[in-house]
Amino acid sequence: MPGKSIMDEFRKKAEAELRGNILPFWLEHSLDEEFGGFHGRISNDLKIDRHAEKGLILNSRILWTFSKAYQSYPESKFLLTAQRAYNYLLRFFRDPEFGGYYWLVDHLGRPLDTRKKIYGQAFTIYALAEFFLATGSEDCLREAVRLFEQVELTACDTEFGGYFETYNNNWTLADDQRLSEVDMDEKKSMNTHLHVLEAYTNLLRASQDDRLHRRLKELILIFLTRVIDPHNHHFRLFFDERWQCRSDRISFGHDIEGSWLLCEAASVLGDTEIQKRVEEESLQMAEAVRAQAIDADGGLFLEADPRGIVDTGKHWWPQAEAVVGFLNAYSLTGHEDFFTASYSSWNFIEKYLVDREYGEWFWMVSREGVPSHEKFKVDPWKCPYHNSRACFEVMERLR
Repeated sequence: MPGKSIMDEFRKKAEAELRGNILPFWLEHSLDEEFGGFHGRISNDLKIDRHAEKGLILNSRILWTFSKAYQSYPESKFLLTAQRAYNYLLRFFRDPEFGGYYWLVDHLGRPLDTRKKIYGQAFTIYALAEFFLATGSEDCLREAVRLFEQVELTACDTEFGGYFETYNNNWTLADDQRLSEVDMDEKKSMNTHLHVLEAYTNLLRASQDDRLHRRLKELILIFLTRVIDPHNHHFRLFFDERWQCRSDRISFGHDIEGSWLLCEAASVLGDTEIQKRVEEESLQMAEAVRAQAIDADGGLFLEADPRGIVDTGKHWWPQAEAVVGFLNAYSLTGHEDFFTASYSSWNFIEKYLVDREYGEWFWMVSREGVPSHEKFKVDPWKCPYHNSRACFEVMERLR
């Protein structure tokens, strides 16, 4: 068993990274004082694209991060930043005619991509619930519940279960279901369902609603029976509407992230039988990732297929999720191998991903540890969510 001193050291490192690097970076560099809200794109060396589009994921994740920060550190700068994100979301991303939230707006806040991607609606629910937990705003909670009801009314597959991926502005099913250009054009995905589960878990913390309780239970069971491959304990990634699997790729970052998010969902749900099933499966998932995905330097490979590793890049978000997922597995078992894997992931982050010159984390480094300068420090996907959350989780779990 690791000693108290190393646990204290780990916790202090996470807090120092959160307080000394991640949160200050976003406070100092992301606020768009010219056009409002937050800058949509910033390069590694802090060159701001003033006219970049602004994404729903970026804005909602900033709202979540600073709502969470305010609960840990009740300082006005964190509350003001969360309020800024909340106000911008409601003013510019919310569709006043059809409901739901646009995917992209331009630098002035004008609708640019008005599709309703359920992944984006989920992160908005997740963030609104956190802002309610931070502030007690009843208006915010009503908005989160209203969006939950909109998703349930329009996106839920009442025949085969789960949720479809993408809708047009008026909530008709879109012809192109892809979340992004790297995803498959299929009706259902692991990724969207994982973050709907995450969103509903957080909303259930804020609102004890029977409908929400039922839906969260259904989502957990979908993962246990449809999404997780019982033969190798990895997530299946893409499906048709009948849950027939359409891909053979393995995403190690999603596996280790899902292993702890499922445990969190089951704990909040409060069903002891489901919690036991989830914890057993979670440990098998974490062990599969530990055995197959960790490089010699402690970093996590991105993807594999049945023939082996297909992407050796070390992206920022799987490393952050590995820290939490392995620490969760350690808390369930007391097995030191899981703690070692978590701490090794953290050491990899500190050595290779933290940008000591300009702040925050690089999007990715090569297997040799060389940062990519083709990717951005801030963009519609690069947000302060995975890395700040890893710090919050380490602090809370090792306190």
